[in-house]
Amino acid sequence: MAKFTSEEKLQAALRYLKGTESSHEIAKSIGTDHKAILNWAKQYEYNGVEAFVKRYTNYSAQFKLDVLNFMIENGTSLNETAAIFRIASQSTIRQWRKQFESKGFDALQSKKKGVHP
Repeated sequence: MAKFTSEEKLQAALRYLKGTESSHEIAKSIGTDHKAILNWAKQYEYNGVEAFVKRYTNYSAQFKLDVLNFMIENGTSLNETAAIFRIASQSTIRQWRKQFESKGFDALQSKKKGVHP
C-alpha cells in the first residue's frame, strides 16, 4: 500500500464525510483499501486536522496501560481506540496488548534503542 501525505489523508477523509462518495470509491481513486478511508475519517472525527499531524513520541508504560484499559472498559475496537488516542496504527495497540498479556506491565516499558555497553 502506498504512503499518503497528511494532506492526502485529510482530503480523503473529508470526501468520505461529505457523504457523496463511498469509502470504496475513494479508495479506488487514490489506490488504497477502503478500510484506510474509514480509519482516516474516524481519526478526523475524533481529532480534526490534528489527527494527521505526525507525532514522533515514545509512549510511557502508564499511557499504554491507560489505552488498553480504555479499550477494555469502553469496548472500543483497535481502530477506534487508535483514533481516539491519536496513535498512528491500530497494530501498535495490538502489539501492546500482546506484550501485556504475555509479560505484564513491565513489557510495556520502553526499551532503549542503540548499542548498550
